[in-house]
Amino acid sequence: MTTQLAQTPMPDTAPHPDAPVRQSLLGLSPADLEAQIVAAGLPKFRARQLWRWVWRHGLTNFDEMSDLGKTVRAQFSEMFHADRPVVTRRLQSSDGTIKWLLRFPDGTEAETVYIPDRERGTLCISSQIGCTLTCSFCHTGTQKLVRNLSTAEICGQVMLAMDELGDWPAGKPNRRLTNIVLMGMGEPLFNYENVAAAMRIIMSGEGVGLSRRRITLSTSGVVPEIKRAGEELGVNLAISLHAVRDELRDELVPINRKYPLAALIDACRNYPGLSNARRITWEYVMLDGVNDSDEDCRELLALIKGIPSKLNLIPFNPWPGSPYKCSGPERIEAFARKVLKAGYASPVRTPRGQDIMAACGQLKSASERQRRQKTGVAG
Repeated sequence: MTTQLAQTPMPDTAPHPDAPVRQSLLGLSPADLEAQIVAAGLPKFRARQLWRWVWRHGLTNFDEMSDLGKTVRAQFSEMFHADRPVVTRRLQSSDGTIKWLLRFPDGTEAETVYIPDRERGTLCISSQIGCTLTCSFCHTGTQKLVRNLSTAEICGQVMLAMDELGDWPAGKPNRRLTNIVLMGMGEPLFNYENVAAAMRIIMSGEGVGLSRRRITLSTSGVVPEIKRAGEELGVNLAISLHAVRDELRDELVPINRKYPLAALIDACRNYPGLSNARRITWEYVMLDGVNDSDEDCRELLALIKGIPSKLNLIPFNPWPGSPYKCSGPERIEAFARKVLKAGYASPVRTPRGQDIMAACGQLKSASERQRRQKTGVAG
């Protein structure tokens, strides 16, 4: 079967330099919004009305907010906006996966991916522009950290996806976006304040109303913030593990040099709310001849013993210049059988979106190369 690739380039847009500066509603908590409404001389209930129009119905046009008077709508339009990030490229895979390259007002770019499945639709969102971790198997690790994404920019990824998927009003039956994973560009726990604020907004019952049980935060092992995330957010935890010996993990996931496996495992063992109903997911990318031996599997099982767990075995998605190859199908299957025999759920992640540069960061790198070619700047 021939792979069908839908690719939609999007024009750049930018506000007029003389336009008044308005604040994004997508980064304001209910309390923040109420404080600004009251400061503008309006009654508190206007904040609740505005919040519901933006977060429950997804509106960006104040003129469509029918229970607000004309004068109030005009005042709000001068104070706020609910704009989404600009889509500069949109790719759709033959398997239904959608990947957006998003550009923010300062010209920086990040990626967001929607992955449909039979019973769920998962949105993978980014938390930073680039990354500091330099994980050797990760394409984003080849990109320098530019900055953290703001709360509004993190929320904007969710809003944009819901726009395209037709998921308004929020909470309607059979909505297509059912789960969020913080597994895109960046390390979420290095941008904890903005990530936490965004997730509280997304989880609000007066807005999108996505349960914390449907949100998974993936970290490479920022040990001091793991407990805090569990206590304050209560979302699911995934660990980007990939190796079971410090010397190898130091190479694959260099943050291990600061927070070695013993400290990471201890933090996971004590993750707040951990139970058989709320297990830690261990992400383990399968690298041919690197971490996929029977001995690796035995050490992995010993490492996580006693921790309510499930394993996510990830066939490596090669990217140009990568020094690694994916483990063969038989090796992955043998590894998975041993994990399953030990009593752990061991799904092997089906590669998705391979025809649209689905490895995290690939689309952004391609965009940057094109920009350098146009401007004649060496990369």
